[in-house]
Amino acid sequence: MRTALLAIAAFALGHIVAAAQPASTSAATVPTPSQRVALVTGSTDGLGREVARRLAAEGAHVIVHGRNAERGKAVVDEINAAAKGSARFYQADFASLAEVRSLADAVTRDYPRLDLLVNNAGVVVRDARQVSKDGHELHFAVNYLSGYLLTYKLLPLIEKGRAPRIVNVSSLSAAPIDFTDVMIERDYSTNRGYGQSKLSQVMFTIDLAAELKDKGIVVQSLHPATYMNTSMILSAGLTPRSTVEEGTAAVMNAITTDAPSGSYFVGQKLGTPHAQAADAGARRRLREVTRTLVGLP
Repeated sequence: MRTALLAIAAFALGHIVAAAQPASTSAATVPTPSQRVALVTGSTDGLGREVARRLAAEGAHVIVHGRNAERGKAVVDEINAAAKGSARFYQADFASLAEVRSLADAVTRDYPRLDLLVNNAGVVVRDARQVSKDGHELHFAVNYLSGYLLTYKLLPLIEKGRAPRIVNVSSLSAAPIDFTDVMIERDYSTNRGYGQSKLSQVMFTIDLAAELKDKGIVVQSLHPATYMNTSMILSAGLTPRSTVEEGTAAVMNAITTDAPSGSYFVGQKLGTPHAQAADAGARRRLREVTRTLVGLP
């Protein structure tokens, strides 16, 4: 039963891996002083695209991110052609920490503040174990390490934001972290790799919420929906069990909820994450490992 749950949850998000160059590839679109500025990673397809469109429809300026320049341009053009909202596209490969840093530098160069960061980009590896360009297990690298590094690199901008918020799009899938084998070089499986990366996001959320409490920055995490009708699910020949619209509604709830910072949602309801997330010692060990891997003091 647990294996089946992990397998189902592993497809839950319909995320993408972002790749290519970190600089903006669309014409400069400057937000108006009154616009909310939001960065949604992995927003050229699936859930991320729908979240970007929804935020823009509410009038936000959306920083669209993904690996495919053609899809990114399409999303930006659609948003900029609409009556509300505006957008600009940036490329960066989340399998490369160097490109994550370059993305953060580009956004910092182009924007004076950031009101919302949605860490949505991710990957599911269905075949043999793979590693990132930095040599890290690929789920851990793309789904967790890159979002962690991007968040800290952008914190100076987020601190200048209006009612700033960080949302980590995680999953019900959870595999406890073995700190003697974080890169899962022994007994690798997709469920274990994906589940560990997603649990790490939740643990990061809890710690970051406590760290930023006095700065007025809210941090939330969530499992949006299971087996959404994304192109990834459909191309895999799987039967959808939920819709992108349901997942988008869950993310928007995490963006607007007045629940305490550090909360974890399953859909739009408060949930309880894996027990390891409540272990302060485990979170400390994860934080130490993570900061070493991404090169933060």
